[in-house]
Amino acid sequence: MLARSSLRSVRSVGATARNATSRTTTRATSTSTSSAEDAATWKSTAAGSAATVFAIGTIAWYYHLYGQPMHAMTPTEEGLHATKYPWVHTKWSKTFDHQALRRGFQVYQEVCAACHSLQRIPYRTLVGTIMTVDEAKALAEQNEYDTDPNDEGEIEKRPGKLSDYIPSPYKNDEAARAANNGALPPDLSLMVKARHGGCDYIFSLLTGYPEEPPAGATVQEGLNFNPYFPGTGIAMARVLYDGLVEYEDETPATTSQMAKDVVEFLHWAAEPESDERKKMGWKVLALGGLLFGVSIWVKKYKWSTIKTRKLIYNPPYPSQAPKRVESKVGEKA
Repeated sequence: MLARSSLRSVRSVGATARNATSRTTTRATSTSTSSAEDAATWKSTAAGSAATVFAIGTIAWYYHLYGQPMHAMTPTEEGLHATKYPWVHTKWSKTFDHQALRRGFQVYQEVCAACHSLQRIPYRTLVGTIMTVDEAKALAEQNEYDTDPNDEGEIEKRPGKLSDYIPSPYKNDEAARAANNGALPPDLSLMVKARHGGCDYIFSLLTGYPEEPPAGATVQEGLNFNPYFPGTGIAMARVLYDGLVEYEDETPATTSQMAKDVVEFLHWAAEPESDERKKMGWKVLALGGLLFGVSIWVKKYKWSTIKTRKLIYNPPYPSQAPKRVESKVGEKA
């Protein structure tokens, strides 16, 4: 009997010790789990912040390389660097001034069209922006175009239509060179995009003719001095003078005003769809911002139950040791 009672006491003490050990282990496990969760949260926050900074830096670097206006010529190929002017129509929230475009087209017709072509612009693009349908039709009918060969193979002439393109002042490049002492006047359809500086360069070129070349400047025979042209020697003489054109809206036709109007018109000629692109861009930004907000709400709504749930792990207590079969003295176990 004494042996049995002693054995029961030892077992009870062992069970108590095991329970205390398991509780201590549970508390230690909970503490270590909380620390691990804090570390994981800090790591996830740091990773998200690093990814955000990397994305912003990538976008900024990409804009630095490719976000600026690209032109066909580089600054090293140009002459004096053109002054930067605050062109209103180049801003994201602004459009072309239609009155300025109409005045610029008048300057092109009366001054520039004598030498320079505008081969990429059909009459139909002028409708609604520079003139009405009737005005564009009347302008097109002033020129004659070849018809398709008839049954006898003869090509006749017909009045122009809205689908026709503005004709060149010369039949071919050879005729243009012969009329300009060997110099070929370039087509002005994409001139704003073809020169570094764009509008600033063309405006500075048109208004940059001095009365006399500066001291020490050498100009070849048959050329004119212009510091903004590569080599400072240009075949085109000064063409804009105060009062050269009489505007329909009675705007004073100063040299700078005519240069500004024709430059804005040439920018429109290079990008006739610019205003439509800007309008579409604002629509895309508005719709994209709305959908982005909706997507954030949906994400939070769908993942709220998963992101806010709490998982608790309670490890099982150690199983008790198997009971031993006791035998009386003298009996077999």
